Amino acid sequence: MIYVGNHISSSKGFEAMGKQALKLGANSFAFFTRNPRGGAAKEIIPKDVEAFLALAKEHKWGKLVAHAPYTMNPCSDKPSVREFAWRVFGEDLERMEYIPGNYYNFHPGSHVGQGTEMGIDWIIRMLNTHLKPEQHTTVLLETMAGKGSEIGGSFQELRAIWDGVMEKEKLGICLDTCHVWDAGYDIRDHLEAVVEEFDQVIGLDHLKALHVNDSQNPMGARKDRHARIGEGHIGKEAFGRIVRHPVLGKLPMILETPNDDEGWTGEIALFRQMAEAPLA
Repeated sequence: MIYVGNHISSSKGFEAMGKQALKLGANSFAFFTRNPRGGAAKEIIPKDVEAFLALAKEHKWGKLVAHAPYTMNPCSDKPSVREFAWRVFGEDLERMEYIPGNYYNFHPGSHVGQGTEMGIDWIIRMLNTHLKPEQHTTVLLETMAGKGSEIGGSFQELRAIWDGVMEKEKLGICLDTCHVWDAGYDIRDHLEAVVEEFDQVIGLDHLKALHVNDSQNPMGARKDRHARIGEGHIGKEAFGRIVRHPVLGKLPMILETPNDDEGWTGEIALFRQMAEAPLA
């Protein structure tokens, strides 16, 4: 079974998110744990969570891929920014325990001139502070486009973070197709070579989810500009190969394309159609 969905607004609570996902034809989805630009998190209502969990069980959903706010930079050169990131990270992991067994995805951050090694060290410190053996959430490092001082633009940088984390069983990777393409990984014409490199550097068993986005930019641009599926430089045929891949096709796939409900409904349906098409 293919698990595919998109980002759903969390402003109305868990049950409303679930119903919206069903309306779009999704059986997985992502949501921001709070406003993506930061701020206080919405109060969790136990009855709302209970109704949502029943809905998810009834429709046999795949893993959800919650997303940390974009303003969370755990390796900033400014102590106040780092402290905010670490606090939000800890709060969000506590909140994720209301929907146990799902994923919490975050951007590793930008070292802002401190250097990649120092940035990676700050990220490792945050993870080692908050990852606990008793938690039921797997935290996902997201692959990045590598713009500016961004960390995570190479598999090697993510591996360096992985190597420093103590609770490795609580850590995984979310591969963003636009980001890796913009970072210089040719998933359009050499998908299997990229998958093999990921396996050699990090290990495919640690890859837990995909963000499936086309890119407005040519490969290696390091700009991170998402496009609708089939309307960018990666192209529809490449996504067909991704969805039919024996490993990638089994992972939850989250659309972050610049779209509306009608567009996401169409893209979700398209992914299901591509999954059923024979391999070329």
